[in-house]
Amino acid sequence: MPTENNSNSLSAFETLESKVRSYSRSFPVVFRKAAGALLEDEKGSVYIDFLSGAGVLNYGHNNPDLLHGAIQYLQSNGIVHGLDMATSAKREFMEQFDAIILRPRGLTYKFQFPGPTGANAVEAALKLARKTTGRHTVISFTNGFHGVSLGALAVTGNRYYRDAAGLPPAGVVFMPYDGYCGADQDTSKYLDSVLSDASSGVDLPAAIILETVQGEGGINSASSDWLQSVERLCRKNGILLIVDDIQAGCGRTGSFFSFDFAGLSPDIVVLSKSLSGVGLPLSLLLLKPELDVWQPGEHNGTFRGNNLALVTATAALQKYWTDEKLSQGVLEKGRIISERLRQIAQSSPNSLLSVRGRGMMLGLDCSTGKLAEKIVRKAFEDGLVVERCGAEDQVIKLLPPLTIDGETLQRGLDILDISVHEISKMTP
Repeated sequence: MPTENNSNSLSAFETLESKVRSYSRSFPVVFRKAAGALLEDEKGSVYIDFLSGAGVLNYGHNNPDLLHGAIQYLQSNGIVHGLDMATSAKREFMEQFDAIILRPRGLTYKFQFPGPTGANAVEAALKLARKTTGRHTVISFTNGFHGVSLGALAVTGNRYYRDAAGLPPAGVVFMPYDGYCGADQDTSKYLDSVLSDASSGVDLPAAIILETVQGEGGINSASSDWLQSVERLCRKNGILLIVDDIQAGCGRTGSFFSFDFAGLSPDIVVLSKSLSGVGLPLSLLLLKPELDVWQPGEHNGTFRGNNLALVTATAALQKYWTDEKLSQGVLEKGRIISERLRQIAQSSPNSLLSVRGRGMMLGLDCSTGKLAEKIVRKAFEDGLVVERCGAEDQVIKLLPPLTIDGETLQRGLDILDISVHEISKMTP
């Protein structure tokens, strides 16, 4: 335990840890405990968590039912690391995922366990699309974010991350996302024109990759009509559709997959973040069986299929996805948050505030990054952990645990409400 004099001291982090750290700058305390939607620092101060590990902790911190299975598994000498060997934990996860998530939706996929990060799963998806089609170009969208390893970075739009690569990302063409050119412009028609015109300068791509709700890009939510139009374009042109459901999936928008509401059947689905249920690293590629053209070990890694994470992931499926209770709760809480955000925006002295998002993946657009930064800083001082996103970090992104209780949710929204109004009054 830290001594009183050392409580919340960041000196060791400032001295020993790389400058690349980011969240510890936004929330400059030393956290030591967490449960549900609450974080506690070394001084015993408690914070309401609307960050949820950037979408990793959909079921809250240290969910006791999920951890119970993990503890039992460890105590029984269950396999923790097994490369990609067959294990009991992996078999149970795949069978349960197929039975609980895929078959009720009429979906048939092969499972690929890449390295445990979302970016590695994106890398695998892009490689597989190129290998399957024999084509090289990939289409991504404005404000898309898919990771910062070189392949994933190439399909990521943000210049801040792209500039850190050290060489120009290649092999990708960016197209305008839904709403990018204004609410009255259907950008899928432009995409159709480009793909249909042999002189557009855009080569027929191997794949189109998209998020149905752009997380880091600013909580931009695509309509079902737009998503269905993009899927039709893929089918018409023999292009693979990759849905990156790393942040928007695992129930964040209400249903397990964020594309369920549009009735999509992607060729490849990328999952990570909340898949393990408790924050253990785990990622998964779902691919249509005819796309499984890998040779053994072509996309490998030492930590494929984290078995302890598979145990907790299976527990999450069994606890939360065998009925509609969680999904309905997400939609109801999403309506509560969305309505409260609209009230905050309408009553704020700043008339430029607006609300965006879907389910419990919502954002308050503050128009400028400077205003959003001040509001987030004030909210943290008052006991709320919440982050920013968007091209200029101008959107306050709300990702509370899906399991948050109503009282804690309201307390968090109260803190945000007060912070918005206090800072808006002081900021011209």
